[in-house]
Amino acid sequence: MKLTTKSEYSILALIYMTRSEEKGFVKIEEICSECDIPKKYLELLFSILRQNHYIKTKRGASGGYKLAKPASRISIAEIIRLMDGALAPTESVSKYFFSSTPLSSEKKLIKIFKEVRDYIANRLEALKLSDVV
Repeated sequence: MKLTTKSEYSILALIYMTRSEEKGFVKIEEICSECDIPKKYLELLFSILRQNHYIKTKRGASGGYKLAKPASRISIAEIIRLMDGALAPTESVSKYFFSSTPLSSEKKLIKIFKEVRDYIANRLEALKLSDVV
């Protein structure tokens, strides 16, 4: 598993929104400024997050973005999978993105990679946005 800026920026923005929940809707410019994320890039990421029902938007002077569901129900693993794909170290042990790889024939190595996958997945599934705020 290697995180890209898609996952990193998405997680940072969602954490900021979690911390700002009492404000209601938060302007994208505020999130960009506080998290040091380019606006055009965050707009692209928010489009993905909105389409997958993690955030909602409101237009107008009092508009902006906010979480579509409680932070305690959004796992870090969900966001990483949405933005970057598999949490597994190789696709030949991935539960959600399985694909045969050259390592598939090495059963002992695959067993170890499955253990790594399970540890990472279990830890990140249990880790909710609300836990890191």
